[in-house]
Amino acid sequence: MSREIQLGSPQTQPPSSSSRTNNDHENESLPIKKPPKSILPNPISLSQARTNKLTLVPLIFIIFFEVAGGPYGAEPAVSSAGPLFALIGFLVFPFIWSMPESLVTAELASALPGNGGFVIWAERAFGPFFGSLMGTWKYLSGIINSAAFPALFADYLSRVYSPAGSGSGQYITVTLVNVILSFLNYTGLSIVGWAAVVLGIAALSPFILMTGIAIPKIKPKRWLVQSETKDWRLFFNTLFWNLNFWDSASTMAGEVEKPGKTFPKALVVAVVMTSLGYILPLMAGIGATDTSPNDWGNGFFADAAGMIAGNWLKYWIEVGAVLSVIGLYEANLSSCAFQLVGMADLGLLPKFFALRAPFFDTPWVGILFSSVITMSLSFLSFNTIVASANFLYSLGMILEFSSFIWLRVKHPDLHRPYKVPLRLPGLIIMCFVPSAFLVFVMVIASWKVFLICIGFTVAGIAIYFLMKFCKAKGCLKFSTGDS
Repeated sequence: MSREIQLGSPQTQPPSSSSRTNNDHENESLPIKKPPKSILPNPISLSQARTNKLTLVPLIFIIFFEVAGGPYGAEPAVSSAGPLFALIGFLVFPFIWSMPESLVTAELASALPGNGGFVIWAERAFGPFFGSLMGTWKYLSGIINSAAFPALFADYLSRVYSPAGSGSGQYITVTLVNVILSFLNYTGLSIVGWAAVVLGIAALSPFILMTGIAIPKIKPKRWLVQSETKDWRLFFNTLFWNLNFWDSASTMAGEVEKPGKTFPKALVVAVVMTSLGYILPLMAGIGATDTSPNDWGNGFFADAAGMIAGNWLKYWIEVGAVLSVIGLYEANLSSCAFQLVGMADLGLLPKFFALRAPFFDTPWVGILFSSVITMSLSFLSFNTIVASANFLYSLGMILEFSSFIWLRVKHPDLHRPYKVPLRLPGLIIMCFVPSAFLVFVMVIASWKVFLICIGFTVAGIAIYFLMKFCKAKGCLKFSTGDS
């Protein structure tokens, strides 16, 4: 007879009073373990549409576009240090940088799956001041990074339609790109995610073809060529810019279906896909063409494809570059908008930043605010944009690694669906290596970038105290940020 039937049968006798007393006495002596308390903030507004949740495949491609969007933009690594160092850089850098950042993101995004991501991690580790400072650094680095993409779009378009690359034509192109792509973001994160899947396949497919066609033409000795003069600042900034922002999708963790399982899987696939998406086209383009390192300027992949397979592939890569820029912009704008939602949930920004559109259920205030700032920065120098974004991101990442370590100490019983399989000393070593590189990136920055980032940091601190003053005086409505 089954256990369920025995428990429910009339023959089952209730325990005697003496037995009940003995059991109660034994239970009193046993320690009662309470489940770990959630340290997530209460969201001001929850996503109501189940169909608008991000699933595994769209999340993979959103992470892919947060980081790379394809090998477009990797060419300066070749011109600045030569083919040998470029290949070594894109082989080694994913292990010393991308993997540690991805592991940290996988653990914390699954343990604290709320909108705001790294802002929540810093706030729960060190308090609201550092949460706000993290928000300033990461938001500005994301916005500055996004500002590069409309300008890149205009640059690629000018190869087909020259007026789009200068003067009033450039201003009109950049403005239209910002407005149209911001509206697409407004229509919903699920739409953005599946659009990223289509754009990602379209952007990567010509490089897959180029790599396959190049195999019989490759001469490995070309991989060993070095540049006579090396620009290490440009080389490391190029590596860093092309392989960072792995944690950006964490700001949308509250919009992900089953984030505890989905985030770690998505990060593993995205790291592999992104790393191969750089190294294989570089090996093909360098090995199959007889070119000088100086030829490898921005956009040279299209020329290399033309040499390897013909103009049809060259034009396909140029179209793919435009599609990649669209995906990059969409992913970065989504991350920035949902970061503002998370900061409002924590009480670091007024509640209206968490407002959602009635039909599309998207954070329209965050999208509008981020779009306006992005548009205003889109006309800056591209090199200044990249270096400033890298510096601010480095500051944020040092704080993020520190938050990761301290949360292990401060909240050891926090439920972590995915946990990096290392003890505290191992975690410190894991975070120390990329942190040392972050310091190096900041040290080699120009004085102009240094001053710009100091100014942004001071402004961020001022905003924190202004928000604190408004909260105390009741000028604006804030969340309490309680769990």
